[in-house]
Formats: sequence, C-alpha cells, structure tokens
Amino acid sequence: MGKTSDISTQRTGAASMMRAATLAWLAASLAGCMVGPDFVQPLGPDAPHFTPDRTGSPGLGQRFVEGRDIPADWWALYRSKPLDTLVRESLDHNPSLEAAEAGIRIAYFSAEAQKGSFLPQIALIANESQNLQSNNRALGAINQSLFNQYFPSPYNIVTGQATPSPATNNPNAPYGLFLKQLTISYGPDIWGLNRRSLESLEAQTEQATFQMEAARLALTSNVVVAAIQEASIRGQIEATRNIIAILKDSLEILNRQYSFGSIAKADVVAQEAALAQAEQALPPLEKQLALQRDLLTALAGRFSFDEIEQKFRLSQLKLPGTVPVSVPSTLVEQRPDIRAAEANLHAATAAVGIARANRLPNITLSANLGASAFHVAQLFAPGTGFYTLAANAAQPLFDGMTLLNKERSSVAALEQADAQYRSTVINAFQNVADALRSLQVDAKAVETARKSEDAAKRSLDIVRMQLKYGQVSQIAVFTAQRIYFSASLLRVQAEATRLADTAALFMALGGGWWNRDPDVPH
Repeated sequence: MGKTSDISTQRTGAASMMRAATLAWLAASLAGCMVGPDFVQPLGPDAPHFTPDRTGSPGLGQRFVEGRDIPADWWALYRSKPLDTLVRESLDHNPSLEAAEAGIRIAYFSAEAQKGSFLPQIALIANESQNLQSNNRALGAINQSLFNQYFPSPYNIVTGQATPSPATNNPNAPYGLFLKQLTISYGPDIWGLNRRSLESLEAQTEQATFQMEAARLALTSNVVVAAIQEASIRGQIEATRNIIAILKDSLEILNRQYSFGSIAKADVVAQEAALAQAEQALPPLEKQLALQRDLLTALAGRFSFDEIEQKFRLSQLKLPGTVPVSVPSTLVEQRPDIRAAEANLHAATAAVGIARANRLPNITLSANLGASAFHVAQLFAPGTGFYTLAANAAQPLFDGMTLLNKERSSVAALEQADAQYRSTVINAFQNVADALRSLQVDAKAVETARKSEDAAKRSLDIVRMQLKYGQVSQIAVFTAQRIYFSASLLRVQAEATRLADTAALFMALGGGWWNRDPDVPH
C-alpha cells in the first residue's frame, strides 16, 4: 500500500520546464545518500607462520623457500612434458571451466544491465486504429469513452482549443484514430537503491571470477594428482609382476629339487599357492589403472572412447626440489576461495542497503510528449500536440512487516556471509599446515621405504641363492618373498604420496593464478 501524489501542468511550456528542472536538481542533490552499511575489506590474520613452530624443510631432495612466489604453471616443476601437455589440454577443453567462464559473463552483463537504471528510460508509443461507432446508444457511449481516452474533450490541453470531432455525418461511419507519443521516465537514486544494486551485482561478478579461478586450480590439481595416481598404479603393477617373476623362478628351482627327490611335494604346492596369491593381486590393479585412464580422459574434456595419449610413470615425474611457500599474510589475497568468500560478503553487505532503501520513499519523474489526430496528415498540424510533466512519490505505509522482515533477513545473510568468510580463511590455513606437515613426514616415509625395499631385496637374493643349493627352509623363502613384495608396494606408494602432497601444497597456497600472463585465457 502506498501514498501517491501526481503533479501535472497545463500551463505554459516555459513554466513547466522550470518546475521539472527544479525537481531534477532536487533529486540530484539527494542522490548522494546511500543507506545501509559500507563494505570494509576484512583484514587477514596476523600470523607469523602456518604452524605453531616454523616449519623446516623436509629434506631428502626437497626444501621449502619461504617468501618465494608460486609460478602460474606450477605443474611444470614436475618436469614432465606429457603432464604439461595434458594439463594445458584440460584447461582448453574441460567443460566445467567453460561453464564457470559463462557464469562470469552472466554476472557481468547483469551488472551492466543494472547501470541502465541510472539513465532516463525513453519509449516511443504509436497507436493507430480504424473504428466504427455503433448506432446502439450503449455501445456508442462505450466507443465515445474509448475515444476520449486518446482525444480529451472538449479542449486540447496545449492549445486550449476545442478538439475536432470525426468528420462524418453518418453516426456509424468508420473513422481513424492516430497517436504518436514519446514517454520519458526517470527515478532519481535518492537512497542509493540503484547504486547498492549495482554494487551487489559487481560483487557477484567478482565472486564468479574467483569461483572460476578456484575451478581452474581444482582442475589442474586434479589432473596432476590423477596422473601421479596412474604412475603409482603402474609402479604397483610393475612391482607385482616383478615378484610374480621371482616366484615363478623359485617355483622352477623347487620343481627341479622335487624331481631330484631333495624336497617334498608340499614345498612345491606351497610355492604354487604363493604364486597364485601374487597373481590374484594383479587384476584389481589393472582395473584401477583402466578407471584412472578414464578419469584423466574425462578431465581432459574427452569422451571415454577417445582416450588420452599420455601415459605416466613415477620415473618420468621429478619431485620439485625447491618448493616456494608464500608468507601467511598474503594467503587471503592468493586463495581464490577466500577471495570468492570476500566477494560474497561484499554482495551481502550491499543487499542490506537494498532492503533498507526499499522501505523509504521512492520518487519517479515522467514526461509525455506527442500528437493525436484523425488523419496521419494532421499529426503535425497546429492544435494536435500535447505534453504532460509529472512527479510520483510513493511511501510504503503498511505491508504486513514484509519489507522490515526482508531487511532483517538480509542482515542475517550478512552475518552468515561473514561467518563463512572466516571459516574459509581458517580452512585455508589448515590446508597449508596439513600440506607442510605431510611433506615433512613424506620425506621420512620415502627414505624408510627405500631402505626397507633395499634390505628386503638383499635378503631375498641371499635366500634365493641358498635355495638353489638347498641350504634354506621353504618357510624362510616364503617370508623373504612376502617382505620384499610388501616393501616394493610401500615404496611406490610413499613416492607417489610425496608427489601428490607437493601438488596439494601448491593448491593450498593458491596455485599462482596472479602470476598468469593476462593475455592467457582464464
């Protein structure tokens, strides 16, 4: 419900224009006010380190360099051309990134559309009709009423002269009605409603931009980790096939010894069981490899039948020896998810101003200029023109608490956005701390796994040599084979985990998107 007042002038054009100019000046003078809170960029935490104690370098061929910036193509630090090619192909063809880029355009053009509210809205109206007035008195009265809507009677509001009637002597003869009208309306942004709306939409555009950066970072990280996982599976398959070959070789030795009567049949059967158990571990690994290939193909934006050409092995992926670690104070500027949360907080702040402005009086200025006649040739003749200048003011009086509760809802949404921002920052610091601690442990795990595999291999070699001469029991052979098989798999997994955790650190630190060449498409 609203209270509305209309001001119309039917006097001289000069006086009317002066009044319109006065109203426009008054509206412009009030346009500097914007209700609602102004957005203040939140400050990042004052943290000297990501962990309670300063994180030392993990060692074993890898070290942290604090304060060094992250390159935009951080995956190139693995020094693998197939990996670099696959990542770039994924960035060019993955539909999830295309969808994110389209989301940016949607938000951008919505903000551009909102800018139109700052300018007058102009429309041209043309109404042309042929009419036949009925002899019936009731219908004739209705037609006369419709006629009077376009042709005020008995005087023209501009000239003060009598409006001509249709030139006809026949009461039901057809006649034409022609109207050309230019309509101009403008709503001065007194309380900042339009500006707050634009502010919110521009913040949403910024949010969409950083969501796209987050999607890009997630895609590159997923490709790198998936490639490392494929290399890990291939390494486990190679280790399994290696132990299978060793078990087959030992089985041949036992078969010869059995043929000479040196050992019992039970020893041969036990070795056959160990060989079958090792062979049983191979199909699940081959299945994992096939599924991993499907995943990499999908990440590259291809269908499953169009499998990628690249194949990955651990020996082809070099561990980044120098790992740049940003200082904690810059993390809030570098993590795209934090920047997206900040933009969401900005949009929520502007929404409070929008809700508050909707509760205040709204003013609209309008002007109509045109001409009306019974014939097209008479449209520009003297006495056919008209104009109207008007101002409309509306103030909500009672709406069942609708607007007030909408404002309260926007305030609650602002509190939610603030909490979500702080939660995002906390999670970001946790991600970095987790990655740093993981790499420190990974270095120790890799070193231990390599030593364990070397020791197990030497033990197995000795036992196999003794087996040839019948100097060792079958139980010792089984034990040495099992220990070596387990140590080989653990070493492969440890090296793959270290490579993947390095990628996780790059992702946790933001991925270096700010260092990308501006000419490179997002």
